[in-house]
Amino acid sequence: MEVLEKKLGYKFNNINLLKNALTHSSYANEVRNGLVSNERLEFLGDSVLSVIVADYLFTNFKSIPEGELTKLRASLVCEKSLCAFSRKINLGEHLLLGRGEEKGGGRQRDSILADAFEAVLAAIYLDGGMDKAREFVLEFVKEELNNKDDEVFKDYKTALQEIIQRNPEESVTYILKSESGPDHNKIFEVEVHLNSNVIGVGKGKNKKQAEQMAAKQALELMGAKI
Repeated sequence: MEVLEKKLGYKFNNINLLKNALTHSSYANEVRNGLVSNERLEFLGDSVLSVIVADYLFTNFKSIPEGELTKLRASLVCEKSLCAFSRKINLGEHLLLGRGEEKGGGRQRDSILADAFEAVLAAIYLDGGMDKAREFVLEFVKEELNNKDDEVFKDYKTALQEIIQRNPEESVTYILKSESGPDHNKIFEVEVHLNSNVIGVGKGKNKKQAEQMAAKQALELMGAKI
């Protein structure tokens, strides 16, 4: 357990919480003897994770609209991300699995690793509180965010507006030029106008994204650093 605690960067006051987080249902059902699986901890960890990630995104990415924040949060708490987090600390090698699950490659199964990560997070939360849980999980979240496309975090509209505001007589407007594609996969095209002149055109899956892309093109034409 000490080896895993070092990987987690957290020392448990109640080590039984960590043991519970590592106990897969296959092992609990096989051994019995009052042993409880990590499923309840997984349930709690899912909620704790969602709150931590939502709070972090809301606080640190103020220019991103609600819809994009929702998608970004979903990408950070999905099974793919969670099992990747688990593999970074080799969580699979510390799990307690039943013989059948062990033979079936359970230590590398994505769903088991993702669930175990949530269970461990819940164990840290119960043992040390929200601050310790946040400290633990944000190490993974921040690294994952650094690997994502920078386009998500750019606010080109604000940058363009700040430049235009230097000349009070100038004004910027965004005009929707077209919509195309089926309802579930529409493409919007927007022009950004400086007074009556088109200075940028952008496309996106929604109006806000298309406006951002139009503003980006305008900034590029102006030679602004973006």
